[in-house]
Amino acid sequence: MKKKILILAGGFSREREISLKTAKGVFNQIKKKYYVKICEPNGDLIKNLRLFKPDVVFNALHGRYGEDGYVQSILEAEKIKYTHSGVLSSSIAIDKEISKNIFIKKNILTPKYFKFNFNKFKKKSELKKRIKSKLGFPVVIKPFNEGSSVEVYICSEKNLFKNLSKLSPYNEIMIEKYIPGREIQVAIMGKRKLGAIELVPKRKFYDYQAKYDVKSKTKHIIPVKISTGKMKEVLNIALKAHKAIGCKGVTRSDFKFYKNKFYLLEINTQPGMTSLSLVPEIARFNNISFLNLIDWIIRDASIYR
Repeated sequence: MKKKILILAGGFSREREISLKTAKGVFNQIKKKYYVKICEPNGDLIKNLRLFKPDVVFNALHGRYGEDGYVQSILEAEKIKYTHSGVLSSSIAIDKEISKNIFIKKNILTPKYFKFNFNKFKKKSELKKRIKSKLGFPVVIKPFNEGSSVEVYICSEKNLFKNLSKLSPYNEIMIEKYIPGREIQVAIMGKRKLGAIELVPKRKFYDYQAKYDVKSKTKHIIPVKISTGKMKEVLNIALKAHKAIGCKGVTRSDFKFYKNKFYLLEINTQPGMTSLSLVPEIARFNNISFLNLIDWIIRDASIYR
């Protein structure tokens, strides 16, 4: 008898469309092997879970409510096996401040930052002064708990306040030192250091559009042209971060490589599985087909993660 797989997709985050693309990609790969259904995490989620009685829930949600421990806690309460990271590790990884502090504690290099609160904001000159003394321009501004480079802006002194105004609904954001250099992403698969890929965006950086729009023409380079020693180093850092946060299943860590040093920007607990996604591409390069990757993720599922 075929196993029943429920793919959770869509949701309420800014990354809804990417989640649906991921779900479609996964569905097309596994529909022959499993009995598969795609489900929205709406008000009927618990009812649908109890009606369908899945053997495994494939969590294809991205961003808030799906990647932050919220839906994971529902699945654990219902005692249903699910994929990717658990409640605590998901909530830590999506929170850029908490995860950053863990990286710092574990001696993993990450860009310097400080917290900015819109309610306590008084003088423009004071903020500029603080940035210059603590970080220096340019800086990156971003929300604490969005994924996929949603609402991330690189700011010079000139456009800082124009971009800041776009983030005012968040109340509190992160202002981080901008690290130039090469964009390198690393995939971890359980305890396995799967591999790395370099991205050369035509855009200013590897933002939301560069990730998901074919027209943005981001160049993917695999294998990454770095020394064997440096490759080993970045793979080890990614696995160290994966373990430090307590991640499970597949993760993708985003790095900047500048002046021979790797800076970890963030760790993604539910990387995309679209035609442009990096983890399937890294897996393919290492002779793991998209189907085998998805199959491994399903077999890795458990209730308490």
